[in-house]
Amino acid sequence: MTDNDQQTTTTPDPAVPEWEQRFRAPRVSLPEWAEDAPARSLFVSNATGTYELYAWDRESGGQRQVTDRPNGTTDGVLSPDGAWVWWFSDTDGDEFGVWMRQPFHGGPDEPAVPGLAASYPAGLALGRDGTVVVGRSTDEDGSTLHVVRPGGGEPVEIYRHRESAGVGDLSHDGTLLAIEHTEHGDAMHSAVRVVRPDGSPVAELDDTEGGTEELGLSVLGFAPVDGDTRLLLAHQRRGRWEPMLWDVATGEQSDLGIDLPGDVSAEWFPDGTGLLVAHGFEARSELWRYEIATRALVKVDTPPGTVSSATPRPDGTVEYLWSSAATPPAVRSTSGEVVLEAPGARAPGSVPVEDVWVQGPGGRIHALVQKPAGATGPLPTVFDVHGGPTWHDSDAFAAGPAAWVDHGYAVVRVNYRGSTGYGREWTDALKHRVGLIELEDIAAVREWAVASGLADPDRLVLSGGSWGGYLTLLGLGTQPQAWAVGLAAVPVADYVTAYHDEMEALKALDRTLLGGSPEEVPERFEASSPITYVDAVRAPVYISAGVNDPRCPIRQIDNYVDRLAARGAVHEVYRYDAGHGSLVVEERIKQVRLELEFAARHLTPGS
Repeated sequence: MTDNDQQTTTTPDPAVPEWEQRFRAPRVSLPEWAEDAPARSLFVSNATGTYELYAWDRESGGQRQVTDRPNGTTDGVLSPDGAWVWWFSDTDGDEFGVWMRQPFHGGPDEPAVPGLAASYPAGLALGRDGTVVVGRSTDEDGSTLHVVRPGGGEPVEIYRHRESAGVGDLSHDGTLLAIEHTEHGDAMHSAVRVVRPDGSPVAELDDTEGGTEELGLSVLGFAPVDGDTRLLLAHQRRGRWEPMLWDVATGEQSDLGIDLPGDVSAEWFPDGTGLLVAHGFEARSELWRYEIATRALVKVDTPPGTVSSATPRPDGTVEYLWSSAATPPAVRSTSGEVVLEAPGARAPGSVPVEDVWVQGPGGRIHALVQKPAGATGPLPTVFDVHGGPTWHDSDAFAAGPAAWVDHGYAVVRVNYRGSTGYGREWTDALKHRVGLIELEDIAAVREWAVASGLADPDRLVLSGGSWGGYLTLLGLGTQPQAWAVGLAAVPVADYVTAYHDEMEALKALDRTLLGGSPEEVPERFEASSPITYVDAVRAPVYISAGVNDPRCPIRQIDNYVDRLAARGAVHEVYRYDAGHGSLVVEERIKQVRLELEFAARHLTPGS
């Protein structure tokens, strides 16, 4: 899109399969707006075939593409005055880079913080007075935070620690900085420290009890009013994520008493009088407005499905990105308008999901099922395993599962133990028996799928990306009789080698999950590593991997593939020039096509 492009909808090309149309259809993210210039917005779109950042002047209607990089750009932010677009620029998708910036209405790119070397990002805060706080992470230095004061000058380091830490938020007047840190050694549960911009301490809140209690905090933002020292936090004191207010000046903590059954998050309305509450429960989400003075909770009208992001506007309306499994995403407003559409053909819809609850070894397991309209089982069935592991599948539009449904498969997505959205106990249950816990839940749902007549037991596909790819390879080795085909994208394949090659923040997470490093708990890494079981794999295996991936590095995948090749196991490997996935639409389509073709070649035809 360029300045003054008209947003038009065209008819899809009937010669292009619907599954490809879903990937190619232009999409837009929820626009973020500048705090002191709300008419200036920033969003992400794939309108050119690669996901890039776009600036949008709502007053003139003009839109323009800001970034143009071979592997795409999605991590960007506007300065509070709307004068600058900041984005993180890495090399070939390796997530190691520097912040760049460009004037909102266009101009040359420039380093945003000269003097800071490349690193992994660990948060960014831009103050209304010109203060800049940059979080960095490197294998050599651990986590560091640097401040540039108004008027420029050299970045000043104000924080350093070997454990993971990052920028939480900067107060509205720029006098307070919230830092999320894991100095207690539990990478899954952060504590919060508030300091002044010179690094001097103000307050500390740590729910981990020195690392002995599996709790944690997350920074949601300072009150949007000068001099207001209230910080909105998310906590897990009652077994789920929910918001509270912490006055960092007085130490007072205010429980908001939001009695909703699932996980709850929140952000401030711009006037500071209320909160926009996002509630996620059983794979759906909804929005509420919470009035701080009266503690009233008022429902914000949204359709059934998933609100993946939302933001309150200065006029009191709420804009949100909504979709369901059957309906493509749209940026909507509580005013009744569709806020923003990308030019081009809309994505075809898909079939709705059905909810299934299965009793498993650790409790009731929630799974989402899609199947071709009117189809009866038993069907070839793909168990599409989500990544994370701290994530969950929801009733949201997803082109990948829809592609399998178009080709006659049922798709089952399991929110195994480790998934978010079902309480802290469910999320934290996978510790120490990493991978094996999740596969027990997947096995329970698999047994239901076969017994119910949905799935053909001879045509079961185990598939996933990232942590889902890891579980795929681990499942093929530990449950070799269960699966006919395995499809693993950017997986952990050799856990010990992955640990030594991955970014430092993920090393810390692995130590938390497994209770130590490979040298400290070698038996746990061995039990949880797919390469331990590689010789037991019977199913044909397809693996795709980004050669610049810092999260699931290529060397450990090569180790696993070498073991498959050494015994002549049926396998294919596709390596591509990017990192942990691709932001290029045609590359993503290619990868899905290769998976579809591999499964078709190796599944026994049904009767």
